[in-house]
Amino acid sequence: MKFGGTSVGRPERMHQVAELVVGQSEPVLLVLSALSGTTNALVEIGNHLLTGRRDAATYCIAQLEAHYHQFVEELVQSKEILEQGRQIIQEHFELLSVICRISYSEALSKDILAQGELLSTKLFCLYLQERGIKHQFLLALDFMRIDAHDEPQIEAIRERLMPLLDQQKDCKLFVTQGYICRNAKGEVDNLKRGGSDYTASLLAAAVPATVCEIWTDIDGMHNNDPRIVDQTRPVEQLSFEEAAELAYFGAKILHPASIWPAQQAHVPVKLLNTMQPDAQGTLIADEARGVGVKAVAAKDNIWAIRIKSSRMLLAYGFLRRVFEVFEKYRTPIDMVTTSEVAVSLTIDSDQYLTEILEELRQFGSVEVDADQTIVSVVGQGIAKENGVLQQLFKAIGDIPVRMVSHGGSPHNISLLVAADRKKELLQQLNRGLFGL
Repeated sequence: MKFGGTSVGRPERMHQVAELVVGQSEPVLLVLSALSGTTNALVEIGNHLLTGRRDAATYCIAQLEAHYHQFVEELVQSKEILEQGRQIIQEHFELLSVICRISYSEALSKDILAQGELLSTKLFCLYLQERGIKHQFLLALDFMRIDAHDEPQIEAIRERLMPLLDQQKDCKLFVTQGYICRNAKGEVDNLKRGGSDYTASLLAAAVPATVCEIWTDIDGMHNNDPRIVDQTRPVEQLSFEEAAELAYFGAKILHPASIWPAQQAHVPVKLLNTMQPDAQGTLIADEARGVGVKAVAAKDNIWAIRIKSSRMLLAYGFLRRVFEVFEKYRTPIDMVTTSEVAVSLTIDSDQYLTEILEELRQFGSVEVDADQTIVSVVGQGIAKENGVLQQLFKAIGDIPVRMVSHGGSPHNISLLVAADRKKELLQQLNRGLFGL
């Protein structure tokens, strides 16, 4: 069971998480994120130190420490437990203060970011202690590992984790941190943004678990973006392939990487709502429930690149040479379409855009469109379903579409539109595809 930052962001939410966890019939491996807002604050502290603004970093540390002291006073009631909580907070913020006074490095930035999850899990265990709930605190740094390429190793995780669980066979509740890990050098590191979902899926695969539950502040994966479209509904069941497509192309509830480990171990994933624990949520499993359009997702901050070259496009090896440019600059490609004289593709980072464009111009003329959005329509086998394209283009109406990708995946049809038309398109698709 993984609970995100909003699920543990207030003392009463932590109380609620304890109730949900204690009520389980099976042993639980609990993964907690940092309290909501903490990771952003720690990133800000690191940025201040990186630019030499130690006074600003010290001020941010003091503000965050005050927030945690107020939090623990509302979390527990016992004077003895409260004093333990104050000591825990003091220890972690003394570490941050020490970091402020020494030479800053990238390794220290990872130490800073790790403090959020360490604090949330230790304070949650204090509350369990006050309640008399038997549990075992597990330090994720003892078993979570990534290799030299920043890839988690499930076997290495299993080898380190299982002995820790076996030592406490009579314990039914284990509490650990999401996000944080050690790298190939043994240094403190992390699984990047959204990494607590990834942690939960990796641990579910390593144990293996009967189910991996991701608890957030929304009741499952919706058929459209509820922040933009008024009438949406949770999807009852998705296949791993459908969920992965939605997560990659913008569904914010789930980190894209978190699908893969559970899928490999055939562990079903449930997306549930901490604020509405009785809601059905979304089940992600090996099998899809029926065919047809299930949901729509949008991925922002896209750049579209078109390379025109009547001289070279049909030449043997042309596309390989184009793709090698993106490989050189470690820039993934999302969509690709081709014609007799041009190839169009999209990327979601402009970090090396200048260098990429310079190398692409050796092949022909190059055009770039910024501020684009990929809108993906996802469902089991929709690329093979009769009538789906007709229904889709009718729903699009007169909104200009820059690119269409159809057939690369049997479960996804993607459209590229200008970012300022995204809201309109999502609303029209909601009406045209789902009748909402």
